[in-house]
Amino acid sequence: MLLLYYSFLRSCTYDCEKGSKHVIEKNLFSRAVTLTATLEQGRIYMKHYFNDFLNGQSIILKQMASSDLDDFIKVENEKSTLLLANDDIPFPHTVEDHTSFFQSISGKKQEFFFGIFEKTTEQLIGSCGVYNINWTNSTCLVGISISEKWHGKGLGTDAMQTLISFIFDYIAINKIKLQVFSFNEGAIRSYEKCGFTKEGTLRNEIFRFGKFHDIIVFGLLREEWLSRS
Repeated sequence: MLLLYYSFLRSCTYDCEKGSKHVIEKNLFSRAVTLTATLEQGRIYMKHYFNDFLNGQSIILKQMASSDLDDFIKVENEKSTLLLANDDIPFPHTVEDHTSFFQSISGKKQEFFFGIFEKTTEQLIGSCGVYNINWTNSTCLVGISISEKWHGKGLGTDAMQTLISFIFDYIAINKIKLQVFSFNEGAIRSYEKCGFTKEGTLRNEIFRFGKFHDIIVFGLLREEWLSRS
């Protein structure tokens, strides 16, 4: 704002030295109007980003506190999380395992992990994160898990859209990638609603329910997201 004002004053001085009084007044008025409009546009622009920062329609993304640990463990040990959101053998992790991971979360790392909180109840309903950031090629991976209780309500899509906005607004990333099990039809529909495009299939990549299944690879480009916004 100060730079704009300084530039405005300099242009006024220049006009005073070159032009007539009438031209000067006309230019001063025109530039004052332009400056006012620019500042107002900037104010609206900043208000939009402040209001929308990590803020979805029905959820809020924020750092989890130690008081959220119990709820976090419950969500992570639910059957849906074990079977749909992790390619490890679906054996429930111990409290110590979750506590160690929980305490390792830090804003100083090259990974960004959020709790997903439902707005009306302020309850922790899941988590999502950005990881495997490749600064050379401007890509990253994302992941999300939502408590069974909140499935089918659109909150996962809301949270993913909020996470995507965070990435493209505040990280120099050009492409977001994710992987999903082929039998997780609800998640696939959600990702497609967010604008992700199916890019390939990893055949027989995951062993679940007594047989092998495919993993679907999805991608979303910055230009695709901006065109939707």
